[in-house]
Amino acid sequence: MRLARVLWTLLTLALPLAAGAATSETHSSPALTARLIAAEQGVAPDASTLSAGLVIEMGEGWKTYWRSPGEVGLPPELDWSEAQNLAGAELLFPAPTRFTAFDIENFGYGDAVTFPISLTLDRPGQPVDLTTRVRLLVCKDICIPEDFDLTLALPQGTGIDADAAAILATALDQVPEEGAASGFEIEAAHLSDSALTFAVRQATAFRTPDVFPELGTAIFGKPELRLGDDRTRLWARVPLLYPLDGTPEALRLTVTDGAIAGTVTSALTETAPAAPTAARGLVTMALIAVLGGLILNVMPCVLPVLSIKLASAVRKADQGRARVRAGFLLSAAGVLVFFWALAAVTWGLQSMGQAVGWGLQFQSPVFLSTMIVILVLFAANLFGLFELSLPSTLQTRLSVAGGKGRLGDFATGAFAAVLATPCSAPFLGTAVAYALSGGGREIAVIFTALGLGLALPYLAVAAFPGVVGLLPKPGRWMLALKLVMGALLALTAAWLFFVLAAVSGLQAAGLTALLMALILAALAFRRLPARALTVAALAALAITLPALRAPAPADAAQGATNWASFDATSLASHVKDGRIVFVDVTADWCLTCKANKALVLDRGPVSEALASDAIIPMQADWTRPSDAISAYLESFGRYGIPFNAVYGPAAPNGIPLPEILTEAAIFEAITQAGG
Repeated sequence: MRLARVLWTLLTLALPLAAGAATSETHSSPALTARLIAAEQGVAPDASTLSAGLVIEMGEGWKTYWRSPGEVGLPPELDWSEAQNLAGAELLFPAPTRFTAFDIENFGYGDAVTFPISLTLDRPGQPVDLTTRVRLLVCKDICIPEDFDLTLALPQGTGIDADAAAILATALDQVPEEGAASGFEIEAAHLSDSALTFAVRQATAFRTPDVFPELGTAIFGKPELRLGDDRTRLWARVPLLYPLDGTPEALRLTVTDGAIAGTVTSALTETAPAAPTAARGLVTMALIAVLGGLILNVMPCVLPVLSIKLASAVRKADQGRARVRAGFLLSAAGVLVFFWALAAVTWGLQSMGQAVGWGLQFQSPVFLSTMIVILVLFAANLFGLFELSLPSTLQTRLSVAGGKGRLGDFATGAFAAVLATPCSAPFLGTAVAYALSGGGREIAVIFTALGLGLALPYLAVAAFPGVVGLLPKPGRWMLALKLVMGALLALTAAWLFFVLAAVSGLQAAGLTALLMALILAALAFRRLPARALTVAALAALAITLPALRAPAPADAAQGATNWASFDATSLASHVKDGRIVFVDVTADWCLTCKANKALVLDRGPVSEALASDAIIPMQADWTRPSDAISAYLESFGRYGIPFNAVYGPAAPNGIPLPEILTEAAIFEAITQAGG
């Protein structure tokens, strides 16, 4: 519509001006005034179309709505059934603005708006009676439905109304250009259960962009917008507040950027476009990831493996600095190789459109049972039930973790990295969310940085191997240390049994426990024929059988708090009712979640508040895979847990809380959400 002003200028020069105004009588109410105008003062001979407009001027603070109003509101409707000599009428919408009504985002217009109307006559050249019933909703502190009639009669004749033509020219200039003429192009658009993610390009740099997606009956919230380094690519993630009914249609997207506006359409794609990231931001986030990985070393997930490495360092103290340095470098390499493998798998799954997140391997029965087998065998070895005896040709190279060989050093680091993944530490969630919201480059850099952080203690000892000589010399205390380490590994295995029971059921966990008992019995009888083959067969059964059983049914949350099952679609209705909702996304394999529960959620004032009638506590159990929970986390740019958010009348989109909960942070969010 950018040529509208030029066209209307030519029209005013070509046609004579009429003395009268082409306008209807004005409808007035406390909220608005409205009138119908036409550019033509009469119907010219053989004219088959006319240009009209609905002019609305609102009182201070009043607003009305766009064709897609947002979470609440109604679009304007014009009923032309009483009009004479009218074959059709197309209502055009100027580009909307984003505003907040009742703490909910909506799209529409404030102050004044003119809706251009393109009219097609039934009998060209004949007089027309433009009678329309206007229905629209206007809101301020309250919402008022307006319903009124407007009539404008145009006789045969020529000439235009210059004032009306100028108003319509301005309004047409504000209607978004369609398709390629807009200058915008949708690169990709992906709809998940909780968000719409898309990327838009234009030839020139974006300045102050905004986006207004339309997709059937779906209703969207406030978008997260990011610009690429050259600002010609706009990436957006828009939360899905109400799901789409039926099969997804093509996305219709209106983009505004200052005075520029355009509407483009695109079919939905299988995968979401990668979010743009600036190089400086990537470096900063990599440093945060290093810090998060370093903190993981003091989390309870990694302590059993660090104890093994401590014993290994003590035994190798007399082997020289070069050997100690090599051992710790290999352990650091094990950490990094695991994180590189994890990054490759994560990027592959992301490219295929699969849900990805931190610690999701603990949702797999096969992974859990494999870890249980490894931990039990390690613990049994430390308790002295058996000793691994390798062929003589390999004994100079290989050993179990904590032994003489280099494979053991490497495996120690990899094992520490595996056990670190169910933990969340400060800075970790921020770094992981940044990586998973980006592409392959972000995933590779951030996961490498996490590995470096976790490997820093090993690298520090490798840089200064002399510190190992400060440890006590091997002696009788080593036997006690082995028992302590074995107990730590056994406790870790017991915890994984608990997680396996939640993922696959008590029967599957019990069957795995029985098989592990048989493995320990076989190891204890050193003269058992084909002992190694028997242990291997039992281990294979222990690993595969849990995966063959149906997932365990979800149990209701226990404790003083009466947790409701998580339902993302009910959040908006609770907020509309003036309720506060506390959402807790947890899992049995998430140790940080358990710490939050024991130290904060189930204690004192927080527990009392969550148990009161003033708050609706919702718990989302991510122990087993759930697309709905994954999508919900993704809507906040999160890909791991713990995650908590507070909703309320003053915070309908939710207030995310820090990963490590505190009583003060929870009550501050509750107060803010309540308004």
